[in-house]
This record gives sequence, structure tokens and C-alpha cells, in this order.
Amino acid sequence: MKRLLTYLVAMVVAVGLAGPAAATASAHPRFTALVFSKTAAFRHDSIPAGVAAIRQLGAEHNFTVDATEDASAFTDANLARYDVVVWLSTTGDVLNDQQQAAFKRYIRAGGGYAGVHAASDTEYDWPWYGRLVGAYFRDHPGSVNAQFQVATVNVLGRDTPATRPLPRYWDREEEWYNFRTNPRHTVRVLAEVDERTYDPRGYSVPGGSPGMGPHHPVSWCQPFDGGRAFYTAMGHKSEYYSDPLLLAHLYGGIRMAAGVTPFNCGTEN
Repeated sequence: MKRLLTYLVAMVVAVGLAGPAAATASAHPRFTALVFSKTAAFRHDSIPAGVAAIRQLGAEHNFTVDATEDASAFTDANLARYDVVVWLSTTGDVLNDQQQAAFKRYIRAGGGYAGVHAASDTEYDWPWYGRLVGAYFRDHPGSVNAQFQVATVNVLGRDTPATRPLPRYWDREEEWYNFRTNPRHTVRVLAEVDERTYDPRGYSVPGGSPGMGPHHPVSWCQPFDGGRAFYTAMGHKSEYYSDPLLLAHLYGGIRMAAGVTPFNCGTEN
């Protein structure tokens, strides 16, 4: 009995000593993210909801989230604090030459980029950024058809954190982007929207511009210029940032870009 009491006392002491250290270890953030949402053209009213959703993901999954619309944050010293920079529905020309150069150095040093929705409607005069995001926005439905339509997303590879939580066929409403080029030969496409399930004609041509055909990507990833890049075209409306599946997709993509999970994003064949 005396030996048992001695053992129990020793266990209590050990747990007491380990407790604070264990708590400190678990409290240490897994990675750091900067959410950048400056706009110089169209501004999505969903930006605050998107920032709040990413902050909530950080609180739930133990990563640090800072948010800014101040382009002066793009310096070598400040960007070095982050594992990933999330461009959340940015539009237009948002960085000057010096800030662009700092971001390019950040990516080349192994940094991560996660683009959300209108991130592809950004920096049209900076070809390096166009290659990083993968494709520039062209248009979306909304002239001869409905701007927001329910369509079926075909989720392709299930071996990434951005796709694993999703159903193989995912029916959801969105403002479905058409892109100026199809990036599927230079990136790994993670999801395509099936144009047979909605009217893809865009507003940029009278009578409606054509869609992108049977392989219409809406999410992809790629290793790029020393860093990691993830993009999803989804996320137009504020209410979408309450959708558990979209949040799981976004969280997985942010993790991939941050480099804290396997980055299975080689060039698609």
C-alpha cells in the first residue's frame, strides 16, 4: 500500500510538472498567415466575412492570422514573419514596384501564396503574379443569364488537404469565374466545375462569352519559383464563408501553401 501511495504521489507530481510545458507546446502556433485584402477595382462585400472566417480557422486549428489592407506590409522583414500570404478577393493594381519585388523574394525564399476568388482579378500588368496565381479572371455569368448559379464541382485528386474533406461531386452555388487562359497544363487542377450543370456564358461579349469547355478549373495548386501556390475561385458571397465544406477546402489550401502538410501539386498531365 505504501509503495502504491508513493507511486501515485510521483505520478501527480510528474503530471503537475509536465502540465505547463505541455500547455505551452500546444499553444505554440502551427504556422503564421497574413491575409491581404486590398482592392483597387471592384470590392467584394464578403471580404470582412472572409477575414473573420480565416481568423476563426486560426483559432480552431492553432495558427496565427494577421489581416491587412496596407500594401506597406510587403517588405522583406515583415513578410519573413509569415508562412503563407492569403490574397483574399484583392482586385486591381495593389502593390507598387518595391512591394512587388519584396513579395517575389518572399516566394523565391520558399514562402506560400493562397489566392481566393478575385485574387485572379489582380495585378494584370505584373506577369509574374499572373503565373503565380495560375490564370487571370476574364468574366462570369450575369448578362444573358443568372450571375449566381448552382452547379456541380468535380473534385479530382482526393490526396490533398484541400480536396480530402470534399465530396466527389459537390453541388453548390457560386459566381463561376471564366479565366483568360486554362492553366491545367501548368498546374495541378484540384476541382473543375461541370459546365453541363449551369449556363457558363460570361458578360464580356454581347450575347454571352463562351465558357471554358469540359475542363473548367476552379481550384488548383502548383510549386512556383521556389514557393507554393494554391488558388480557389470560390468565395464570392459573405454567406459562403459559413459553409463547412468551403471552409474545409480553404483551410486545406492554406495549410498546403504554408508548407505544413504534404504539397502534392506537381504538374498535371
